[in-house]
Amino acid sequence: MTNSASRDTSETDGEVTGGEGTKLHILGLFVGFITGLPQLIFPIFAAFFGTRGSDNPLISIAAVCAILLFSLFFRWLAWIRFHYHIGEHDIRIESGVVSRNARSIPFERIQDVSIEQKPLARLFALGEVKFETGGGDGDDARLSFVSMDEASRLRELVKAHKSGLVHVADSENEASNDLTPPIFAMDPRRVLIFGLYSFSLVIFAVLGGLAQQFDFLLPFEIWDFRHWIGVAEKRGVTVDNLDGIGWATQIMLAVVALVGLVVIGFATGVIRTLLREHGFRLDRTAKGFRRRRGLLTLTDAVMPAHRVQAAVIQTGPIRKRRGWHSLKFVSLAQDSKEETNFVAAPFATLAEIWPIANAAMIDAPDVSMRFRSGDARWWSIRFFGLVPIIILAMAAAMFFAGISFYRSVLLLLVPVVIGFLWWLEWRRYGDFIDGRQIYVREGWWRERLSIAPQVKVQTVEICQGPIARHQGLASINFGISGGSLEMIALPLDTAMAIRDAVLSQVGAVDYAVLARERPTAPQSIA
Repeated sequence: MTNSASRDTSETDGEVTGGEGTKLHILGLFVGFITGLPQLIFPIFAAFFGTRGSDNPLISIAAVCAILLFSLFFRWLAWIRFHYHIGEHDIRIESGVVSRNARSIPFERIQDVSIEQKPLARLFALGEVKFETGGGDGDDARLSFVSMDEASRLRELVKAHKSGLVHVADSENEASNDLTPPIFAMDPRRVLIFGLYSFSLVIFAVLGGLAQQFDFLLPFEIWDFRHWIGVAEKRGVTVDNLDGIGWATQIMLAVVALVGLVVIGFATGVIRTLLREHGFRLDRTAKGFRRRRGLLTLTDAVMPAHRVQAAVIQTGPIRKRRGWHSLKFVSLAQDSKEETNFVAAPFATLAEIWPIANAAMIDAPDVSMRFRSGDARWWSIRFFGLVPIIILAMAAAMFFAGISFYRSVLLLLVPVVIGFLWWLEWRRYGDFIDGRQIYVREGWWRERLSIAPQVKVQTVEICQGPIARHQGLASINFGISGGSLEMIALPLDTAMAIRDAVLSQVGAVDYAVLARERPTAPQSIA
């Protein structure tokens, strides 16, 4: 790509602005280089061990330094060739050293603009701006890194363009939001309690992955159990010694190991929750919901209120007894790689959740509301469809694997267990529709209540399988931006009546009039 724009440039707070656009902050080179060092572990180890046989140790040092310099050089080239430009209708981002890539993102397609600060970037007052268009692949574009003032300016500028405003004031508005009480916040005690409910053994998966990745550095095979048996025998530990310990001691050792596992699980949950949810604060601003959280990596995300398509309230069997729930908003924007929905209140009571939902124009269900239970035949069809599969599996186990009939009968426990779980699912499932919203309640272990305004529905689909069609049953799938709701186990005539009622509500809304009512004349934000 040939650039014929003017070369006059100016530098403000580290960002270089010129005729061809604005470059990223110069200190972002250092931050990106340091945070990218883990990606160089394998090349550095390869260079170090590849030159270890040399008589001159300086060769290994030189090889490692060469890898680091090459990485820094190519990052510098990428920084030189990267710039962004805020146009009248879109954001244009150009990048690429050899092959140039130009991307244009219209303002109307941007669903969310979030700012993220990792520990090293926070040290230099830098932030990473992420633009999401709801395409399903997470972040469509990101600017790594810009100053926090520039990050706030970009976010406010995008929000202003989407609202028909062209002039944006300084960050005084955001500072004033800190003086007003949030609609929801979590203090350290709440975060600690949340962590205790977030029991996790993910640390063992991480350690196992690291051991598998770096086992070539060890002088033995870490997964070779014969090696560990040999080590134990050298220490004097044999099977005979274990038999002499006694049952009471063995049980005590097993209990100690189990307690240690539980302690590690709780500690892991508390640490993960503290890192993610520390300082959680949700504000209701003129532009939507602004959420800030994080201990090491600070994230600052804004969800426009009109982008909320549905609300999801979740809880668990233990949390529910103490009155704890979570609230998420469904939208096109993806919250993070782990969470597809916008987390508005991760650990709150219903008294705290419903005011937040009301701010997004979603009402709480009335206390007198009676949810419709699903037709039990829906789950019976699934159960009786599973039984022939189990019988065929029993026959295959006897004739091809040589398993006796009495042992193959154990496979009958499978439909018994699954049938019991489906029975619990049937007991808990319920749905309801009123003049404004759709309600779907599901889940016997992890309970989930989904609420969507009918005017947010984009598609309505009635589905029937061959057996369900014979029984006169159907399900309805309501398509909304960023997700869907499904009512199941419905009589066909009921499903058709619900479809007609929802479509009549959607058809009564003139979205063209709503679009024309949005401000189009240039305005300014005070």
